[in-house]
Amino acid sequence: MSEQLSPPAFDTPFFKSALSRFATGVTVITTEGLAPECEPWGLTASSFNTLSLDPPLIVWSLDKKARSLPHFLHAPSYVIHVLGASQEKMAKRFAMGPQAERFHGHPLGRAPGGTLMLEDQGLCAWFECRNVSQHETGDHYLFIGQVEHCMHTDTAPLIYHASKFALTPR
Repeated sequence: MSEQLSPPAFDTPFFKSALSRFATGVTVITTEGLAPECEPWGLTASSFNTLSLDPPLIVWSLDKKARSLPHFLHAPSYVIHVLGASQEKMAKRFAMGPQAERFHGHPLGRAPGGTLMLEDQGLCAWFECRNVSQHETGDHYLFIGQVEHCMHTDTAPLIYHASKFALTPR
């Protein structure tokens, strides 16, 4: 039996502003779309975190209204790219605009398990994940992925803080 939640003492814009004070890294998550087109799909996300080290699990979230949601819900795998400090343009490109334009002129490759990924020397890390489960909660879906392959560099990260990109938190 679920307990009835009381309404919050703040509005959504205030809550969103308060949440933006938590500095996060920035990722681009890619996968292949549903058949028959199987075109690449990608998005910018800062809602990424470690869930477990053993087994190696990560968690991220996606808005229920996102056009890419059906593709990620049914994808067997995806790659999470942790962006470097020089990749603000990429973060913005994958945050807005038509899907086809997000990938235009950007070299694509395959992670060791065969999942579509971006080829870029400026990444801090990438994680190829098997799409283990999704959980509908609030206005988002939580995705849990089991990391099957990963790579990292010493590149400085791109940070998102107070609704702006930064090299270090403000």
